Amino acid sequence: MRILVVEDEPKVARALTRGLRFEGYAVDLVGSGDDALVHLRTHEYDAVILDVMLPGPDGFAVCRAMRANGVWAPVLMLTARDQLDDRISGLDAGADDYLVKPFAFSELVARVRALVRRGAIPRPATVTIADLVLDPAARTVSRDGVDIALTAREFSVLEFLTRRPGEVVTRTQLLEHVWEYHFAGESNVVDVYVARLRRKLDRSEESIIQTVRGAGYMLRAP
Repeated sequence: MRILVVEDEPKVARALTRGLRFEGYAVDLVGSGDDALVHLRTHEYDAVILDVMLPGPDGFAVCRAMRANGVWAPVLMLTARDQLDDRISGLDAGADDYLVKPFAFSELVARVRALVRRGAIPRPATVTIADLVLDPAARTVSRDGVDIALTAREFSVLEFLTRRPGEVVTRTQLLEHVWEYHFAGESNVVDVYVARLRRKLDRSEESIIQTVRGAGYMLRAP
C-alpha cells in the first residue's frame, strides 16, 4: 500500500514517515501543495495524508484539485485548526476524514487503515440524478434548471438519499445519519420530511422519492 504524506513541518513529517513505514506502508513525502499535485498526477496512491497549512496551494485547494481531476484516493486531512467551519471546509473540498493536531499516531494509523479498506470512492462535486442536481458544498438543489429552496434538514435528508440512488434507505438510517441520534420509539418525523421534499421536488404524479413498503425510501428517477 502506497501513501502520499503532504506535510511541511519537518518534525511531524519525519515522525509520520517513520511510523507509517514501520506499519508496512510505502510512503512518499512532499512538503508543498505544488509538489503534492505533481505526485498525484504521476503516481497512484491508496491514501493521502494531507496537511491543511502548506506552502503554495493549501490542503483545501489540493483536495479540490484532486477531485476535479478525477483522483479519488481517500484523503485524511491534518490541521491544527479545530473550528467547525474548517472541518466542514475540508469535507466539502472532498476529504474523507479529518484529524486535528496534536493527535495520537495510533489513531492516525487506525483511520488510515479504515480509509484504505474502503478504497477510492468517486464523489463528484455535484450529484446528478436525471434532472435533479444537488451541490453539497454550495448546499443548492435544482430540478430541470429551476432552483429549489430547502431547509437545512430537508437538504440533509435529500443528500443522504442522493448518495444512495436505487438503494433502499430505512427510516432508522435517516434518523441516525441526519438527526445524529438513534431515535427511540415510533415517530413519523422522517415521513413528514419526505412529504415536504416531494411537494417541492416532484413535477409529475410519480415521485422521485419512492416508498418501499415495509422497508423505507428509494431515490429513483421517474
